[in-house]
Amino acid sequence: MSLNDATTRIEHVFSGTFAHSTQSAALEILENCVLGVDDEGKIAFIEKDPDVDSLSKIWGFDASERIKLGQYEFLMPGMVDTHIHASQYSYTGTALDLPLLDWLNTYTFPVEAQYKDLDFANNVYTKVVRRTLKNGTTTACYFATIHTDASLLLGELADKFGQRALVGKVCMDCNSAVPQYKESPDQCKAETDRFIIELLKKEYSNVKPVVTPRFAPSCSASLLSELGEIANNNKLHIQLIPVWETTPQSHISENKQEVDLVKTLFQDCKSYTDVYLKHNLLTNKTVMAHGCHLTDEELKIFHERGSAIAHCPNSNISICSGMLNVRNVLNHKVKLGLGTDVAGGYSPSILDAIRRALDTSKALTIQDPEHQTLTFEEVFRLATLGGSEALSLDDQIGNFVVGKDFDALRVNVCVPGGPIDLFPGEGPKAVLEKFLNLGDDRNITEVYVAGRRVVPFLNT
Repeated sequence: MSLNDATTRIEHVFSGTFAHSTQSAALEILENCVLGVDDEGKIAFIEKDPDVDSLSKIWGFDASERIKLGQYEFLMPGMVDTHIHASQYSYTGTALDLPLLDWLNTYTFPVEAQYKDLDFANNVYTKVVRRTLKNGTTTACYFATIHTDASLLLGELADKFGQRALVGKVCMDCNSAVPQYKESPDQCKAETDRFIIELLKKEYSNVKPVVTPRFAPSCSASLLSELGEIANNNKLHIQLIPVWETTPQSHISENKQEVDLVKTLFQDCKSYTDVYLKHNLLTNKTVMAHGCHLTDEELKIFHERGSAIAHCPNSNISICSGMLNVRNVLNHKVKLGLGTDVAGGYSPSILDAIRRALDTSKALTIQDPEHQTLTFEEVFRLATLGGSEALSLDDQIGNFVVGKDFDALRVNVCVPGGPIDLFPGEGPKAVLEKFLNLGDDRNITEVYVAGRRVVPFLNT
């Protein structure tokens, strides 16, 4: 499991236990392994039961400088948040007393309107990037706001702190509840173009723009069509910027009131899914949040189009939207990852999303004993490799495979003052399960993105 090159220089070498997912296994635990990361941040080799001295000669590293993981330490892939509203972070943990549409009008839109103030944006966006990184989110798919400059600032901060990020300037031209928080269709198109062009010109290695219609009820049909053109690279022909592979993101079928509203607004469409399909926004790179009330016919379309769903179980329960049947989504072979959906979800941690996903699955089993409950191994996969698949990044990240970027968490289950107690005879699988169910940011002692250690923070 190596790919040697005479010009490759090894930057980091770790030895010990590694936990990840593969295409064939929801969980694979590799004990007594050595993993090397090259100076470009990619996994150069991973060897089980190695002769370290021979390996060091082949790869040219000092065996005495390798990082030896402790008995209750392990490396796992970085976690992927496939849906988070960075602009809602300031009121996380509050304002959870209303259903979706009332919640947006009462809390969300008035707060998001404040992001024209770049000082306000800088304060919130700095905190959300740092907080999610500390909690092990190495990749985040962010919604920002309609404000181009603030959205560019979010990309700048993600790059500064080393987080891999997809950033979306929100597009919406319909908002009767908070009329000052919207753009005209022409403004929205022009500012979306400017956002994409300016962010790509920065040439950040791990931060890219995404096309982001907020959701169908906040967008006119003409705006959705314009965004579909951009998402298919038909209306953005700009020289001197890197090649850009488009990821569209939005929301779908979050709660029943919203689904009914979409039927009223788009009467020529057969379903909520059909709205995005007709406007060329359902592609093999699309990720749609929630999907609680998608029909089997709609899931079939998702599979055929190669589109993904971001499962946000905390938010689904916290604002009483519904419960996604993940087993049914997986049975339809639809790509699926986990999202925190801050601030509809009250936690910025994917560990919480893992726990709430398991709780939701168990609640569905209580309702229907024939329902096949998700295992912790399956949800671990959703948090890592599944998330990378949902964001079409699985060729770069998601597990420990030679040639992929080294996005990883160093976990210490016995960190002093931590939340976990261990007992004799507990092996690495039990240790991992305890971390997923009981652990928090105290247990995540180091975070790496593309081979760079980004936690503990170098920037204050």
